[in-house]
Amino acid sequence: MRDGFVGERSIILPQMIIDMEMKDPLVSSLYITDIGYYPHADNHYRTRMTPIDQHVLIYCVKGEGWFKIGNKKCKVEENQYFILPAGKRHSYGTTADNPWTIYWIHFCGSHANIYAQDASTPQDVEPGVTSRIFERNNIFEEIFRTLENGYCMENLRYASSLLHHYLASLRYLVQFREAPKKGINTDDIAMALVHYMKENIDKKITLKQLAEYAGYSQSYVFVIFHDKLQMSPTNYFNKMKIDYACRLLETTDMKINQICFKVGIEDTYYFSRLFKSFKDVSPKKYRDDFKLRDMEQKRQE
Repeated sequence: MRDGFVGERSIILPQMIIDMEMKDPLVSSLYITDIGYYPHADNHYRTRMTPIDQHVLIYCVKGEGWFKIGNKKCKVEENQYFILPAGKRHSYGTTADNPWTIYWIHFCGSHANIYAQDASTPQDVEPGVTSRIFERNNIFEEIFRTLENGYCMENLRYASSLLHHYLASLRYLVQFREAPKKGINTDDIAMALVHYMKENIDKKITLKQLAEYAGYSQSYVFVIFHDKLQMSPTNYFNKMKIDYACRLLETTDMKINQICFKVGIEDTYYFSRLFKSFKDVSPKKYRDDFKLRDMEQKRQE
């Protein structure tokens, strides 16, 4: 594996902390040893001839890759995940012409096998009206931020609880998608398309893709957006990306080039121009101004 990718984030827990997890009656059921996010991971490759005692989840949200368990090799495409079982020799990597973007977690625990079951082949997580991919990615971010904030036992227990939810959202995909089904108006085409955009906020979406997803013509989809949302699909999607970027600037310490990948824009200069066109300030200025307002508010309290 090359040394780092632009926008990457990772946490490797110290062995002392892993020992704490193993001894705790709650955390020992399911705990993290390593966690990360690699955007556009060019030349990413790993082989482990000596098996490790952790399960390895890799969730590909963009691009393509492959993995090999023993002598069995599988191709991995966008919107698929797999779990490499503990105790097995394996290797994995991205393709040369379409590097993958992945969320990954190494995990152990007495309940780990339950979540890893039947996931040693690629599993589909296709976007749809009830897919909740955006919510799942937010659970990952909450796990990551919790561990970033330190390794006290309360943080480790909370991260473990969130990991149960995160892995369950993949292992029990149908149940995760159907849980909030009541009240969803699938006839509301505009809202279904907005949901589709939200589920793919870290990607590029064309009007053609929106039309194919909805089953209508491109011109009709364009008209729906103008009638219901008073803007074009492209402008709405860009606004959604910038609004999400603002939230990340306000609530995280992620670098701007890391936020770019989270909203599906790999060119930081284009991201800055687009951000300024919506917010009239650069991303850095937006974050600085927010911090000043937050400090002033806290002083007044």
